[in-house]
Amino acid sequence: MGGRVMAAEFYDTLEARDPALREAALMAALPHQVANARQHTEAFAALLAEVEPDQVRSRAALARLPVTRKSELLARQQAVRADGGRGAFEPFGGFSTIGWRGLKRDTGARRVFQSPGTIYEPEGLGRDYWRVGRALHAAGLRAGDLVHNSFSYHLTPAGAMMEGGAEALGCTVFAGGVGNTELQLQAMAELRPHAYVGTPSFLKILLDKAAEQGQPLSVRKALVSGEAFPAALRDWCVERGVTGFQCYATADLGLIAYETSARQGLVVDEGVIVEIVRPGTGDPVPEGEVGEVVVTTLNPDYPLIRFGTGDLSAVLPGSCPTGRTNLRIKGWMGRADQSAKVRGMFVHAGQVAEVLRRFPQARRGRLVVEGEMAQDRMTLRVETAGAVPEGLADQLAVALREVTKLRGEVAFVAEGALPNDGKVIEDLRKFD
Repeated sequence: MGGRVMAAEFYDTLEARDPALREAALMAALPHQVANARQHTEAFAALLAEVEPDQVRSRAALARLPVTRKSELLARQQAVRADGGRGAFEPFGGFSTIGWRGLKRDTGARRVFQSPGTIYEPEGLGRDYWRVGRALHAAGLRAGDLVHNSFSYHLTPAGAMMEGGAEALGCTVFAGGVGNTELQLQAMAELRPHAYVGTPSFLKILLDKAAEQGQPLSVRKALVSGEAFPAALRDWCVERGVTGFQCYATADLGLIAYETSARQGLVVDEGVIVEIVRPGTGDPVPEGEVGEVVVTTLNPDYPLIRFGTGDLSAVLPGSCPTGRTNLRIKGWMGRADQSAKVRGMFVHAGQVAEVLRRFPQARRGRLVVEGEMAQDRMTLRVETAGAVPEGLADQLAVALREVTKLRGEVAFVAEGALPNDGKVIEDLRKFD
């Protein structure tokens, strides 16, 4: 992989550690986190009941533990909610060691978020709680920058995640949130921010609208996430004066990996242990083989052990030319499960089923996701028998938006026209 592409300015000394020292530190921390999860969460007390924490001191030992996938976390949360208060009130399904008054764990939560599914996630106390500062620094943001934050501050944690990282860097943040394009452009014109954080699709919308209005933008650097950031869109932004980098983060885990100036995959964050496993199993795949990203976080408040993200990726050989020495992954390469990320929001197969359940006339359905250059389009294809009742398309579209929080079109097909392959969500987008 040759020499360094630049004299990198690291966020901290952890980024350039000897890989053997990093691995030793991670494996030394691992048994303590397993013990913490077993002792302080009901979910892992059950999942790891037969595990001796002190024996989990290697990746081989870690690989023998069960994988907990997002669907299982959701199911545990739903089971507690369905209990109707007869048992202990535990909105996090027994995975959190923190909470508020009235919960079994009654202190330590600064915020609580809701993600599509519906899944609730806690945020504890502490500086840069989601560890996003490292990714912002790699994207070129520095103390004193004004950052226009166009991630949502409503329900989901993305806005707070980015703000916490920017604050740790010493940046000032404008809380733009999502939508309201005209008002956000007005704020950009009047405040002159140095940087943008948000989805790549909204950055494109802002740049297009600014050009249409003849409004120059002061933004020159960006950290984007929540969607694929293909090279074509990255280059398109550079041509318009904005150098963008991407990071891979989730509402459950915080930062997982981030892009550097080398543009060679994503470097794994220092606060997590990443494995790539064969989809549907917990078995690690050989280096370079595509599989599901499984993450163990060292966060004591929400100690997710072998959490299956449902995302596909692969390990890149060697180390980053910038001098960062941690593991690298290729980036997001699709979904391992029946879900898709559309305009920064996950859509699950269960949500599609919920929409169809509301309408007896809808026999079967499939959500098709298409688009390029961050212009995602959703179409719900629905089988019906006989004539389509008047107004059904509009009703389905409204229900789709209510359940997924995303707009989509509805198209009717004849009964039996959809393939009999079990797919509920079909993602036809292509990413390089």
